[in-house]
Amino acid sequence: MNSQLKWKFAFILVVVLVCLFGVAGMKDNNPSFPTSWAQAKENIADRIKLGLDLRGGSHLVLQVQIDEAIGQRCDQTVDELSKQLHTKNVGFGEIRRVDNTHILLRAVDSASSPAVRDLVGSQFTDWIMSPAAGEVNGYLLTLKPSILADLRRQTMDQSLESIKKRIDALGLSEPTVAFTGRSDDEILVQLPGVGDPTRAKDVIQAGGQLALQRVADEQVYPSEAAALAAHGGILPLGTVVVPGKPETAAPGQQQVWYILDRAPIVTGQDLRGASPSPSTEYPGRYEVIFHLSTAAAARFGPFTEANIGHKMAIVLDHQVYSDPVIQGKIEDQGQITGNFSQESAQDLALVLKAGALPASIKYLEERTVGPSLGADSIREGVRASLGSLIVVMIFLVIYYRLSGVNAIVALVLNLGILIAFMALLGAVLTLPGIAGVVLTIGMGVDSNVLVFERIREELRGGKASAPAVETGFDRAFLTIIDTHVTTFVSAAFLLLFGTGPVQGFAITLMIGLAANVFTSIFVSRAIFDFHLSRMQRQEQLSI
Repeated sequence: MNSQLKWKFAFILVVVLVCLFGVAGMKDNNPSFPTSWAQAKENIADRIKLGLDLRGGSHLVLQVQIDEAIGQRCDQTVDELSKQLHTKNVGFGEIRRVDNTHILLRAVDSASSPAVRDLVGSQFTDWIMSPAAGEVNGYLLTLKPSILADLRRQTMDQSLESIKKRIDALGLSEPTVAFTGRSDDEILVQLPGVGDPTRAKDVIQAGGQLALQRVADEQVYPSEAAALAAHGGILPLGTVVVPGKPETAAPGQQQVWYILDRAPIVTGQDLRGASPSPSTEYPGRYEVIFHLSTAAAARFGPFTEANIGHKMAIVLDHQVYSDPVIQGKIEDQGQITGNFSQESAQDLALVLKAGALPASIKYLEERTVGPSLGADSIREGVRASLGSLIVVMIFLVIYYRLSGVNAIVALVLNLGILIAFMALLGAVLTLPGIAGVVLTIGMGVDSNVLVFERIREELRGGKASAPAVETGFDRAFLTIIDTHVTTFVSAAFLLLFGTGPVQGFAITLMIGLAANVFTSIFVSRAIFDFHLSRMQRQEQLSI
């Protein structure tokens, strides 16, 4: 055996060892190489991640209510424009939201019309202002189509990212969170191994909208009507009525009402972290400690210093969780107290850290895949793979004789590389992924058939075995590369634009194609060269 051939087999041996390590090597939580077959089987089960259709679990399809986010943007513009008009002493009759993308400004003082146009043109550039039909000195503001499209996209991106963070924080194994691809407002969530998704659904749907607001009226009211009646039916300017469940509620009272400043001092966007902690005030309960950004601390410190002895409401999802009295200056840290268990405190903390959803969600689909169905899929998929492999092996040996054994070795190594690299990369094996394995076997056979038939043609043309093998591989090489590259590109598009099981099929196929090029050209050629080096000069190649 010449030195070049030795280096080839040394490289193949390294690849085989890496594959063995990838499939049966160290577990993630146990850094030791297996010393027994039982431990190796356990490591294999730990390294090969199974998808929802094989392991069982929950399948959810969520619909993001994008119109809510657009409506909130419109409401914010109404409030801000109203404040700006009052600041500039512009007289007008009414400003209100017509729908999610239109604002009506009525009865503007004719002398102030140029000031209104300048204000909208300079500070509210997302809106187009035009005269309102049927209104005297009235204007209609319309949200620009480009801004509307950006807002829809940002709402979906933010929703997807927030849901991903919340699901990841639950510590679930290999969850899938992605767009469904069938509608621009739907998100797919798959939770392998989770038979009851109740907790995940609660965490996903929690708003997580935190606000710290000054209590404008420290009297707690039993109803919203009572709060309004105490102020003559009209709330003080810049205040809002918010429900809550405080510790000070009367026995049996489910809800009370607060009058708070409308503008919060701190919001959830100012958070830099949140964590559960055992309560020092209420033994057996938990509280949530939150940390603020530097900019928020710079606002919060002076506010708390100026309001020592007054109450501040901690509002989560438009409900008062607690109304502590400010005892001293607070800068970058606060706490949310309530009747929290350890789990509920953990869930609240991770929701706050993940950020608020920009809009509410609606569940369109909810399915549970049982583990027994997944086990049946695995069993049938393995049978199909092994059955196709055995039939192919028999065909290769009968049709190509001793050279068929060469192809079998390449096919087995191809499957070993495929499974090993899926384990090393942490790829998830799905039922379509098993179909990708079977397709990889077919591509491997096709590559070997191309090479072997070219070698046969050269032998029929009168060439000796060694030149025939060399020419056969050289001429089949471009065809093999062409077919594999085109299929690889197609699989890459499936991976890029597909979701869930489609991506599982694409990943399996891409790895299998790369492995197939290596085994059908490099490994198979090395085996042929080794066999030719041991043949007698006049001996015929068994093919």
